Amino acid sequence: MAESEDTNTEELSTENMQADVKSLVRKLSEDSWEIPIGHIPNMRVPGRLFVSENLLEDLDPGTIDQVANVATLPGIQKYSMAMPDAHLGYGFAIGGVAAFDEEEGIISPGGVGFDINCGVRLVRTNLQKEDVLLHMKRLIDELFNNVPAGVGSKSRFKASDRELDEAFLHGAKWAVESGHGVEADVEHCEANGYMEGADPAKVSTKARNRGKPQLGTLGSGNHFLEVQYVDEIYDREIASVFGLEEGQVMVMIHCGSRGAGHQVCTDYLKELSQAVKSYGIDVPDKQLACAPAQSKEAQNYFKAMICAANYAWANRQMITHWTRESFEKVFGRDADDLGMDLLYDVAHNVAKLEKHKVDGKMKDVYVHRKGATRAFPRGHPEVPTVYRDVGQPVLIPGSMGTPSFILCGAKEAMDISFGSACHGAGRVMSRAQAKKEFRGQSIKENLEAQGIIVRATHPSVIAEEAPGVYKSSSDVVNVVHELGIAFKVAKVLPLGVTKG
Repeated sequence: MAESEDTNTEELSTENMQADVKSLVRKLSEDSWEIPIGHIPNMRVPGRLFVSENLLEDLDPGTIDQVANVATLPGIQKYSMAMPDAHLGYGFAIGGVAAFDEEEGIISPGGVGFDINCGVRLVRTNLQKEDVLLHMKRLIDELFNNVPAGVGSKSRFKASDRELDEAFLHGAKWAVESGHGVEADVEHCEANGYMEGADPAKVSTKARNRGKPQLGTLGSGNHFLEVQYVDEIYDREIASVFGLEEGQVMVMIHCGSRGAGHQVCTDYLKELSQAVKSYGIDVPDKQLACAPAQSKEAQNYFKAMICAANYAWANRQMITHWTRESFEKVFGRDADDLGMDLLYDVAHNVAKLEKHKVDGKMKDVYVHRKGATRAFPRGHPEVPTVYRDVGQPVLIPGSMGTPSFILCGAKEAMDISFGSACHGAGRVMSRAQAKKEFRGQSIKENLEAQGIIVRATHPSVIAEEAPGVYKSSSDVVNVVHELGIAFKVAKVLPLGVTKG
């Protein structure tokens, strides 16, 4: 089973997709809609949908209900939000963002998701598209063989219990110190590649046993390792700061915390399902299991979640190291000579204690970003020094065979969305439905006819991730750009991809 979210939720409804969703919301602007208080009982704040009119028409009404459900939770600030890639998830919509007061709010595993710190990192090279075209098949084969992928895949790295603890505690920082990368890598990660506050004692034996053999694996589902090139630059000044130019070859890595994170979520959903009753919190959906933010139950989950988030950063760091080795082997040059520097690494599924302005005052809030990525603006102290004059890189992957985008966090995001943007294209079709609609071999042949080489462990994986099961990444990205949440810097197109 894939570690992705929709393995744990109901099939995406096709019948509901035809409902008149406009009747459920109020238009605020071209790309912003409100779910009014009263859409369901006990809403404390309105809901906000950041979607274009076309994307709204494709939105399942169940997703709107999930956004409204989150608005009933104690301590929620301003409003419950959904990004333009939103779709049905477990409790919270995927693409959902919500912030809860540190003292009076809650923490909910459903607001983070099963694949804790599923995220994306992007590695630059100094190669041009023409430099790699003749080598693409060999390069993709090398990456496929060098980076374990697929359901239940096991790592080349045999982690000890102590090393697993170090990954839980120090994430990418530990991975670099153990020989899997360079110091500059951690400087170019969100949170420097690890969050403080992890407690491995809060991670169950089952989660440890699932995570231990998988540290350094790509996983399955929508996870991928893709060789890309910069097709178009929208903002040359910011692109220069990011080290981007047309035709430049890049590598995008998309994966998370594998079985470790999945099990952490599963374990604490059971515990918080009891806690929500003990604390007398009334929730409209049992999948919104939660506990008061300062309670023992919530803090135990939070400490275990940080362990899984750090594991994910370590995981992507190790994959980065083996990706560099693959390029070195194919091109006969070392990674430094190939200019293989990490541009940035962002988390998608995580809760963080952050300071944000609410009603004119700075407050400490637990921001839950589920299928949403941080988009901090220039000058923010958590933006790496090298990017602080322009803002944080925001990495938005497309679906297989479609464009991905590099954006830059903008000031408006802090007011609009607690410094958050979308995280990808967003599914419109379940995996089971996709396998009925598409044949993996046909998709593979069509992509290769376009010059995109695909390697996967099984044709069904390609069918599940066919371009047709996702929204348009261009449409999604245009919404956050027009809203001023994050501005488009560059578009990248795929040359080859490996999948589990």
